[in-house]
Amino acid sequence: MAQVEATTERIIAADAETVFDALADYKEVRGKVLTGHFSEYEVREGGDGEGTLVHWKLQATSKRVRDCLLEVTEPTDGQLVEKDRNSTMVTTWTVTPAGEGTSKAVVTTVWNGAGGIGGFFEKTFAPKGLGRIYDELLQNLAAEVEK
Repeated sequence: MAQVEATTERIIAADAETVFDALADYKEVRGKVLTGHFSEYEVREGGDGEGTLVHWKLQATSKRVRDCLLEVTEPTDGQLVEKDRNSTMVTTWTVTPAGEGTSKAVVTTVWNGAGGIGGFFEKTFAPKGLGRIYDELLQNLAAEVEK
């Protein structure tokens, strides 16, 4: 099994604290900025950053649906980590200042991919697909915080 990684980033016209607070707000903001690839969104515990337990289904392709139950931690300032209890998937969101009134949001997801030929295709195509999903999500986030 090879580790698969997908990373996407975006410069957002809002300060880092505003962007991070919006990302960490699973009660109000996160559900609004998710793309159509996400369904059955539900905050099960907490709802604001560290200590949140959130559920969703991620439909990456027409045939691939991942049932995610994510534990949220904040290991450092400006960083959210979502660890899926149902798989090896870990998503890290990092928000840093990027100049006057702007910030850079980076999302990286890693997981243990399949072996064999299926693993080859997963490692080749999954990062691109997930990158497109996260690019749209970051676009939605930007629209939300740049209001």
